[in-house]
Amino acid sequence: MNSLDLSNIAFSNLWRTKLRTSLTVLGVVIGIGALTSMVSFGVGMEKNMTDAFKKNDLFTSLNVTSKNINLEDISSANAGNIEEKLRKPALILNDSVVAEIYKIPSVAVAFPEIRIPVKLRYGKKEISLIVIGIPMEMKDFYPFNEISYGSFFSSDSAFEILIRENTLKDLGYKIKNKTSDPVSDSLKYIRIDSDSLINSKIEVVSKNIDMNGIHANPFLTAFGSGNLPISDTVIPFVIKGIITDYDDFGFDRFRGGIFIPFKVCGKIPNLGFNNVWELFGNSSKGKNYSSIYVRVKNVKETKAVIDTLKQKGLNVFAFTEELKQIKRAFLIMDSLLGAIGLIALVVAALGIINTMLMSILERTREIGIMKSIGGSEGEIKMIFFVEASVIGLIGAVFGLGLGWIVTRIANAIMNSQLRPQDLSDIELFSFPWWLIVFSVVLSLAAGLYPAIRAARIDPVKALRHD
Repeated sequence: MNSLDLSNIAFSNLWRTKLRTSLTVLGVVIGIGALTSMVSFGVGMEKNMTDAFKKNDLFTSLNVTSKNINLEDISSANAGNIEEKLRKPALILNDSVVAEIYKIPSVAVAFPEIRIPVKLRYGKKEISLIVIGIPMEMKDFYPFNEISYGSFFSSDSAFEILIRENTLKDLGYKIKNKTSDPVSDSLKYIRIDSDSLINSKIEVVSKNIDMNGIHANPFLTAFGSGNLPISDTVIPFVIKGIITDYDDFGFDRFRGGIFIPFKVCGKIPNLGFNNVWELFGNSSKGKNYSSIYVRVKNVKETKAVIDTLKQKGLNVFAFTEELKQIKRAFLIMDSLLGAIGLIALVVAALGIINTMLMSILERTREIGIMKSIGGSEGEIKMIFFVEASVIGLIGAVFGLGLGWIVTRIANAIMNSQLRPQDLSDIELFSFPWWLIVFSVVLSLAAGLYPAIRAARIDPVKALRHD
């Protein structure tokens, strides 16, 4: 018999027992659907996180801090030098350290992370937020290379800001777009055109502390005798660009509400101290920083840069190292979800085995006749393999369809909950199409034992079978 004849026999046998075949296929459909929906959730979560790392260039981003203080040394020190140890970390981060980092060939950008708490005033609304200073080199990196409206700073010393759309919403404004917005938005926000925002004036209000007033009488100031020597300074800025809040899955390290040129940061008055000892005038001279942001040119060079920085006595936080831990956690989650879904698929495979064994019992005499007229064991095996593969293939196709429908419904329900909160839609499921191959292979494996058993039937005994 040729392959076409064997296939026709297999299909006719399946069609002869339509109800049993349909129930077996339904079991495979449910098993594949359960496995698909669960595995796609785990794969989708991991994909979202990995894509967020790549999108935000976190694989090439480093955070450099000074060397940690040895707690044992502090605990053994006397009261006179505890203050000194707290004020003077092992390595002070200053402009010299930044310049030293810049000398590393693989470093593209290095600058101190300066964050200043301010109030932002636009129109009649005022909100509190953090302003972040960035250099001109950052215009080539995310998210500053994807400015939706306007442009990047014109120079390092320009009193211009980049503002996020979410910050505008906090101020009560929302940019007009072509799509229709919910009715609730018209009540919450003032609709405004992006062109009217660009180059418009906005005020930054910062706090300034009079250190001379504290030095003159620190105890009276501290205990409320007299007015605190703190004043507001209003600085006018121009809105240069608006950054759209993309769906970055929570991994945008530049989370500030507004951004200004790095050199302008020094012109904004602020409280000007990092710890309580500086209030009493004992701070070390010079401009010191708590951390330095470093961007590596190529992800392949990240490890070498980290090693170089550590050799200089610096602490380095790298997301690449954290990603290994995150991937390990996802591997555990994927394994648990896959195991639950696999249980349903194993039950479906047992259903295939049961169907094939029942078919053998019913067709024992038929098998004996085929072998007596010259049918080989290989041909008998092929008939049952075709039957098992057809069940697996149909079950896989419809099972993947069921899993896809389930994930679409779940994703739609989740996004419907996010939209009223003015959050971007996200895709939590990544459909694993390779499961169609896996399901067919499992079906063939399930049909292996029945096929071998059918091929080994003694034709003499089979012909005597009622």
